Amino acid sequence: MSTAVPFGSADYGPDSGAPQRSGLLDLLGVAAVVLDAEGRIALWSPQAESLFGYTAQEALGQFAGRLLVHEQQLDLVIKLFTEVMGTGQSWAGAFPVRRKDGSTRLVEFRNMRLLDDRGDFYALGIATDEATLRQAERDVALSTRLVSQSPIGLAVLDTDLRYLAVNPALERMNGVPAEDHLGRSVREVLPFLEVAEIEAALRQVLQTGRPLVDEYTVGRTPADPDHDHAWSVSYYRLEDPGGRVLGVAGLMVDVTDRHRAATEAARARRRLALLADGSARIGTTLEVERTARELADVAVPEVADVAAVDILDSVLEDRPPMAPGARPALFRALAVKAAYPNAAVDAADPPGHLASYGADRLVTQCVRTGRPILIRHVEERDLARIARDPEAAALLARAGVHTYLTTPLIARGGVLGALGLTRARNPLPFDEDDLTLAGELADRAAVCIDNARLYQSLRDAAVTLQRSLLPDRPPQQRGLEIATRYQPAGTTIEVGGDWFDVIPLVGEKTALVVGDVMGSGINAATTMGRLRTATSTLADLDIPPADVLRHIDKITSGLNQYATCAYAVYDPHHARCHIAVAGHLPPVLVRAGRPPELLDLPTGVPLGVGGIAFEDTSFCLRPGDQLVLYTDGLVETRHHAIDERLALLLQLLDGPDRPLEDTCDRLLDALRDPDDHDDVAVLIARPR
Repeated sequence: MSTAVPFGSADYGPDSGAPQRSGLLDLLGVAAVVLDAEGRIALWSPQAESLFGYTAQEALGQFAGRLLVHEQQLDLVIKLFTEVMGTGQSWAGAFPVRRKDGSTRLVEFRNMRLLDDRGDFYALGIATDEATLRQAERDVALSTRLVSQSPIGLAVLDTDLRYLAVNPALERMNGVPAEDHLGRSVREVLPFLEVAEIEAALRQVLQTGRPLVDEYTVGRTPADPDHDHAWSVSYYRLEDPGGRVLGVAGLMVDVTDRHRAATEAARARRRLALLADGSARIGTTLEVERTARELADVAVPEVADVAAVDILDSVLEDRPPMAPGARPALFRALAVKAAYPNAAVDAADPPGHLASYGADRLVTQCVRTGRPILIRHVEERDLARIARDPEAAALLARAGVHTYLTTPLIARGGVLGALGLTRARNPLPFDEDDLTLAGELADRAAVCIDNARLYQSLRDAAVTLQRSLLPDRPPQQRGLEIATRYQPAGTTIEVGGDWFDVIPLVGEKTALVVGDVMGSGINAATTMGRLRTATSTLADLDIPPADVLRHIDKITSGLNQYATCAYAVYDPHHARCHIAVAGHLPPVLVRAGRPPELLDLPTGVPLGVGGIAFEDTSFCLRPGDQLVLYTDGLVETRHHAIDERLALLLQLLDGPDRPLEDTCDRLLDALRDPDDHDDVAVLIARPR
């Protein structure tokens, strides 16, 4: 491997400019020992202390042979010492040495005679651990062979990013002799490559110490100036054992053939990954508009620069999807997504826009036939068939749209709409692979859109059913002011089975009921209607609340359902309220001049469990007091502890005396989120 004399700032200290210590000498731990003519130790280096175990105080003045050599080898050592001092010939070799702790270590020695300015002779011994030295020799020999014979190109650059060494493989790759590399930068040797990126990567590795592994570089070198080649490059920072930065090593492998194959394979993997990503990201909710936006988000920028999703207006109006071959009606734009700001976005129909397109428009043909349409290279005459009008066609031309495809959204045999894609900045035209990918994404989205459409229809029916089963306006009883609210769950979850009721009883008493059927959908709403009817019937019997719950418990068990309920009876003549609870959250009692409190009631078990008795509790409810009944949807969330939410409920009720209707609105505004996954019923009663 050809090398240059090292140069650059790494060889000197950052301030003084003095040469820094050698990491290799530190690794070997070379010790120096000087003996006088009689064999006594005159000088003793710190490394000698580490190697032999004796401190300088213990070693200086001692006969080296007696201190460091076993008895059976002492004569040989004296003989060798005499030869070195008498003839001046150096001696080198490995010799077993006795350390201070009694152990024996094989040490590599280099012994020579020294002459001082007085004419006196001394013996200098340079020593290091024999095993450490042999390992270093093996490493150097192995490295030299590997570097010179490896088919992988290897370069070593200093901290100024100039070549210090290159191996024969790199000479062949670059088409430049090794000596023409040395002392020069990458820019000077290989001007055809993207040198700025290469040097930026080298500096990053040099500064951070983090290697850059298996990065691809494409370009041309003097070895083959007429054709592009691809190389896999890896960069590593070089440091000596002491941590001093020496430079950067680069490994280069010519992977031109593999790069071409890998490019195609990577493209296929990206498409598979995009399909998997689309499966995860499209259809996260049962909302038509959001599903359309998710489809556009997945398509841009991986597939297209601009994506537009148009749905037949009949689909949104809950009419059956159009069968292929039927004449399309109105389109409604639901989503437009662009990879970057461009005029093509203005050419697309804005979300919410309603339009009818002519039969010659490509999206119309796509929806009518149920087949995708691909235009690899868009010409001027094609723009009029893509755009909604001449002004939009001019915008597409200004944006540089050069390729187009549209694919139908088909679910359960019906056409729902179309996905339109264009490219302008992306130079590649759409191909059959793009068409297949777009079709896969469109099919996924179409099923989700159709599910959302059907779900919305069912949800609307459930909400209508539930609202029809609830009282329009609770009757205002004599001496009792009442306010109620019902709010269904967020749009992503089916309607639940919460209900409230205000039932007039004999003797001017009033039954106040709030309940919650477990589950959701039409079944929950239907069960709620049955329980409300049963509660109203039982209330007319004027029996204690606990007995009412006991009878409703039997009815609920027969329906194979569960529900919670709070049933209270207010008696205005005695200013008392009797209440029983079946697995329901505690009501809140608000007394004038006192902080709101959760009523401490026997919780009971939910309705439908069966066989468990319920308990009545009574308390005073005077004019000005408020009794707040509610279902768990008001206070329970996925992200907060129930105690925290109940404390917030009490805080919201602790304030100036306000109209009950305002109090209901205040609770819902503060405690409810539009995406809450449960419905809620609230009933507030205040004696006059």
